[in-house]
Amino acid sequence: MGVVNDELVAVYDGSGVAVGEAPRSRVRAEGLWHAAGVVLVRSPDGGKVYLHLRTDTKDVFPGTYDCWAGGMVAAGETPVECARRELAEELGVRDVPLEPLFVHVYDEPPMRCHNFAFEARWDGPITHQPEEIVSGEWIELAELRRMAEDPASPLIPDGKLGVLEWFRRFDP
Repeated sequence: MGVVNDELVAVYDGSGVAVGEAPRSRVRAEGLWHAAGVVLVRSPDGGKVYLHLRTDTKDVFPGTYDCWAGGMVAAGETPVECARRELAEELGVRDVPLEPLFVHVYDEPPMRCHNFAFEARWDGPITHQPEEIVSGEWIELAELRRMAEDPASPLIPDGKLGVLEWFRRFDP
């Protein structure tokens, strides 16, 4: 595992309700339920999604591809506030409307997370956070579907579940 930022994050219960806070290291070490705000960034016409490669120093799922910009909900923060913060930090995307999509659960101990998913449409510049993202590119929805359905693809596991749920619900 990579370097762990020991900020205070919101602790959730199994049903998706915030119940307290704990240092990030404790949440990771003890497999505590937590939440994330995640954003699927699509082109204005909806035909492409932004896919990025995570650094090898990420604390979970390093070196994998991800189509969700996002991260852990901080103590005192709402999932939408988290999603906006993470979108700005990771991709440099600011002041864009976020459409709520759904909440999907990833429960593969020690990772136990309620992912609050949002969508944004964007055609401006992308600025990667170098500590978290190596590179990125716009891909067609068909390519994203292929990656999500391929058990051997290097798509991040919790993100893969989110993408499959997105295709199931919206079938763009």
